[in-house]
Amino acid sequence: MKLLRKVTHPSINDENKSQFTRETARAIILKGEKILLLYTARYDDYSLPGGGIDTGESVEEGLIRELQEETGAQNIKIKKPLGLYEELRPWYKDDFECIHIKSYCYYCDIDEQLALPKMEHYEIQNGMQPKWVNIHSAIAHNETTMAMSEKQGLSIQRETFLLKLIAKTI
Repeated sequence: MKLLRKVTHPSINDENKSQFTRETARAIILKGEKILLLYTARYDDYSLPGGGIDTGESVEEGLIRELQEETGAQNIKIKKPLGLYEELRPWYKDDFECIHIKSYCYYCDIDEQLALPKMEHYEIQNGMQPKWVNIHSAIAHNETTMAMSEKQGLSIQRETFLLKLIAKTI
């Protein structure tokens, strides 16, 4: 899969630190200039639906499961890859110093009607909900959120980068 970008957190100055690798999958679902995203009230941002690949799952199986859980999407068809986004971040658990996140991004088709999402407890607590949003509005919203926050996390930077890349293809 084509590498879209590789980002290292500014606090990491030695890429040879002990690393835990987390593979994730992210879905890109478009209807014209509208895109199905997750809005998270806690962070006031938009992100692509998706998440971690469970042990024993393929990337595609994990993508379908996460998309169903987070958005209620049905009859999911993976069309083609956009690419891979990699991040190296500090990690303070399980005796590792860093986490290497590999996000595999795919264009998908789904049925028009969404079922009820089956979100995890923390997703509900964070006020996460699926929304169809104009992609340019979502980019502008995330850019405003980043500009108004002293803590610019790598997640919102990743999501905004990906949204801008996707917008160029519309």
